[in-house]
This record gives sequence, C-alpha cells and structure tokens, in this order.
Amino acid sequence: MTKKDNRRWISLVALVCQTTSLVLLLRYSRTVKTEKYLSSTAIVTAEFLKGIVCIFLVWLENDRSINRVILVLNEEIYNKPHDTMKLAIPSGLYSIQNNLLFIALSYLNAATYQVTYQLKILTTALFSVFMLKKKIEKRQWFSLFMLAIGVALVTWPTPDESNKRLTVQNQATWLQQMMGFCAVLVSAVTSGFAGVYFEQILKTGPTSVWVRNIQLAIFGTIFGLLIVICFDYKAVMDKGFFQGYTTLVWIVIFLQATGGLIIAVVIKYADNIIKGFATSLSILFSSVISYFVLHDFTPTLFFYIGTMCVLTATFLYGWEKPKVTPSANDQPRV
Repeated sequence: MTKKDNRRWISLVALVCQTTSLVLLLRYSRTVKTEKYLSSTAIVTAEFLKGIVCIFLVWLENDRSINRVILVLNEEIYNKPHDTMKLAIPSGLYSIQNNLLFIALSYLNAATYQVTYQLKILTTALFSVFMLKKKIEKRQWFSLFMLAIGVALVTWPTPDESNKRLTVQNQATWLQQMMGFCAVLVSAVTSGFAGVYFEQILKTGPTSVWVRNIQLAIFGTIFGLLIVICFDYKAVMDKGFFQGYTTLVWIVIFLQATGGLIIAVVIKYADNIIKGFATSLSILFSSVISYFVLHDFTPTLFFYIGTMCVLTATFLYGWEKPKVTPSANDQPRV
C-alpha cells in the first residue's frame, strides 16, 4: 500500500468518526433543556475557526515561517482575485447547507437524518456526470437506484404513525418532521453541487488544499454573518453573539470546523463520491447510540429494510473487480 493510499484510508476513517460524533452531539445540543444557542452564530464561529486552523497548517507547510505564510496568502488570494472569487459559489452553498443541517437535526433524530442525508450521494453522482464528465457503470447506477429506494423506505410512515396523525391530530409534529425532511433534501442538492464544484477546483490547479479552505472560510464567514443579520439580528442584540454557548456547543463547533478540512483531504486523495459513501458507514454508529443513549429513536421494519438497502448500495457502488496481472507464464515467448 502506497503512502497516498494510507493517507486516503486514514482520512476516510477520520471522516466517519467525525461525522458520527458531529451528528449525535449536534442533535443532543438542539434537544437538551438548556438556553438555546443560535445556530447561525455557531456556523460563523466554525468558519472562522476553520480559517485559523488552515492558516496554522499553511504555516507548518512553509517551514514555520510567518513571512512565507504572508507571501503565500498574498500570492494565492490577494493577487488572484478571479480564482478566489470562484470559491464564493461553493462557500455560499455550504453556508446554506450548514444552516439546513441544524434545522434538520432540530426535528429529526440522528439515525433518520444520517440515512436520508445519503441522498447527497445520488446528487453528487449526477453532478459528477454532468460537470466532471465521469462515467458511471450500470452496476453503479443500480446501486444509486437502490440508495433512493432505501431512503424512501426509511422516511415512509408506518401504519401506526398514519393512524396517530388521524386520530390524535398530531399535525404539529408531522409538519416538523416534514420540515426536517425538506431541509435534508435541499441540503443534499446543495452538498452535491458544492462538493463536485470544489473537487473540480482542487484537481485543476496546484494551489494547496489548505489555501483553498482559507478562501472558503473567508466567504463562509461573510455569508454566515449575512445570515445572522437577516434572521437573528434582534436576538444577537438582545442577548449577545455567544448566547447559550456551553462546552458541548464549542465541541460541536470544533467538529463542524474540522469536518470541512477532513472532507477536503478526502476529496484531494480520493474523490467526492467515495467520500459520500464512506460517510454512510456512520449510520450504524448513529443508530445504535440514538437508540441506547439518546433514546429518541425506535427503529421500525421500514427503517431496517431501508438501511440495509443504503448499506448494500454503499458496498455495491464502491466494489471494484480485482485487476488480474499477467504472470510470467502468460507472457509471450520470443
């Protein structure tokens, strides 16, 4: 196994751990009975923190020289405004996606969210075909179809739930769940397009992935502040920017910030679709912890069948036929 392969698999394992812990802790932070924090300010803080971490990584790459860091940032960001502005598109979409993530996990349990959010694999594959001209085999198309069926089964209401809505008129809860599902759907579309767009930028130039993430963080902070001003300006003026922040919230922010960096490494050494499938492995951990620890999730038969479809699609898509190398006896004799 080459050094590049080692980096790829280490980054994939780190992504699975980060995704699982982020979803579970974020869900808990949105449901625990404490003073509520503003998700919009948490996203801005995470983007700012991501930028600081990336500057530190650029400093390490340049022999711990502040002067060289300043030179690199000036050359790659300030002197290339056209290239820098290209990052505004995925950054804006990531800002929308992150806000939808907080909305979805306010209304959906972690396990259901994890499974339904795998629709981003389908959107990523479609955008990869149209934007990167990638070829997808028939087996892979079948796995994507199986993925869509699996997500549909997970979100399908059971007969008991349907009767409950009719008899108890529990429409408020049902509407909240629909809001959560809609947030996941829109987030999957924005994630697919932004991820493929960012992958195209990373693989078409020699610029460091950390510099690219600094560019994303700059625009992400700007877009995030605009969202704060538009939706939470009054709340910030009343109780402050960091209202409701606890140790748990800061951990969520840290995971949110580092998640983007791990994803960037995965895209650099693998590709965006494989990154999406690796994330789906965290479904198992999320389901178990949601059931035994958070107690906000009771799996149904539809959930079991749908999850199995999603996981089967995961391995079916990523499976490759072993390459047969000719042996010495198969070589033509002269």
